[in-house]
Amino acid sequence: MQIGNKIKSLRIKKGLTQEELGERTDLTKGYISQLERNLNSPSIETLFSLLEVLGTKPKDFFDDEKNQRVVYLEEDQTVFSDDEKKYQIRWLVPESNDKEMEPVLVKFLKSGEFKQFEPSLSETFMYVLTGKVRLILGSDEYFAKEGQSLYFEASDHHQLTNHHNGETEVLIVATHSYL
Repeated sequence: MQIGNKIKSLRIKKGLTQEELGERTDLTKGYISQLERNLNSPSIETLFSLLEVLGTKPKDFFDDEKNQRVVYLEEDQTVFSDDEKKYQIRWLVPESNDKEMEPVLVKFLKSGEFKQFEPSLSETFMYVLTGKVRLILGSDEYFAKEGQSLYFEASDHHQLTNHHNGETEVLIVATHSYL
């Protein structure tokens, strides 16, 4: 096992520099660099301190990375339907709210509309698979039809509605889970 590579990967995911990780664990930047390059091995106490700052449990750290789930089956997906607002949302990756991206598939019936969302830190990508949508983003309106996409920072109130005289289906991928 390459402990240093895993520490570096976790540090980068947390958005920390070697210096910042060192400051939070009372270690030097040079020592962190040596650990990440597998030139030095931490004591158990030091490793546990690093893992605490990096937000992971020892068990998760030592689990084999090959156990990472890559393929998700249709029966793994969660579906919610709102008959009043005439839409259905399908979470394509069940634990996506714990990840950096949340992919969902939204199907609108005629006159369907998604709920209005509050401003957030999220970036949102939408790809129209069928039909046509209207995005209200703050006081602006945007339209996209089959084969077109939308990409925006969700820093203002926003709502997606069906703007087609039939069903519309949209693939949405959002960061900072808010769907």
